[in-house]
Amino acid sequence: MTAKDCIMGRRSIRKFKPEPVSHELLAQVVEAAAYAPSWKNTQITRYIAVEGELKERIAKEGTSIWPGNGAIISSAPVLIAVTMIKNRSGYERDGSYSTPRGDGWQMFDAGIASQTFCLAANEHGLGTVILGLFDQAVIEKLLGLPEDRELAALIPVGYPDETPAAPKRKTVEDLLTYQT
Repeated sequence: MTAKDCIMGRRSIRKFKPEPVSHELLAQVVEAAAYAPSWKNTQITRYIAVEGELKERIAKEGTSIWPGNGAIISSAPVLIAVTMIKNRSGYERDGSYSTPRGDGWQMFDAGIASQTFCLAANEHGLGTVILGLFDQAVIEKLLGLPEDRELAALIPVGYPDETPAAPKRKTVEDLLTYQT
């Protein structure tokens, strides 16, 4: 599979087969995702694989903001909680911001890492969807996140039980301009 095939073939999967995902396969996906670029190579993204009873508690207790996400999480054999180490990305060693975006840069890094994770999973035949609507404080408490970490996204992972069509995309002419 070429990079272009992987990018163009990846879809957001919201229905999964009950077949478990091996821990070895998840480790391979994370190993590839570790190569996602980050601010000054800070590598702030951390992944928590959640299975079983805790996954079901997150699906039930942590999705009141968008209950449909609870159903997606429940149908997936594993849930990846994408977390980030706070106050590193976008900062200098003295604690000052390097960029006018302030601490917003950490979400950029977590986003790059999440997409890289999803592309690596796709290459291995796994389906994913990046979820952003969830009860952050509830899930952080359920996960027992330390004070220096923050939940950025949730990614249900499993073998796809659907084959969604590609949504319409904007043309290059709509997306690209040149200036001189």
